[in-house]
Amino acid sequence: MQAGKPVALVCHAPGVLRHAKAPDGKPLVDGKDVTGFTNTEEEAVGLTEVVPFLVENELTRNGGNFSKADDWAPYVLADGLLITRQNPASSGPAAERLLERLANR
Repeated sequence: MQAGKPVALVCHAPGVLRHAKAPDGKPLVDGKDVTGFTNTEEEAVGLTEVVPFLVENELTRNGGNFSKADDWAPYVLADGLLITRQNPASSGPAAERLLERLANR
């Protein structure tokens, strides 16, 4: 994102942001609108106690403004160059949002 290029992450992938820092040293998601695989979706697939961390918890812990749609519904958020999606059903709409961002650069 520092290079001025969009970053798009879907489902569990936004979890990589839990360690990402902005140039000022604060968490990259601090104050940003984000989403990802939700705690209730993780519970529904029976993996809450199996996965090493819960995406929703980590993004929230790092100051992200986490929001979500109903479980398994498509949901995409874009905050500047950061595009996050809630679950696999969000892949199509997220790809469209990414293409829009690339076209408007």
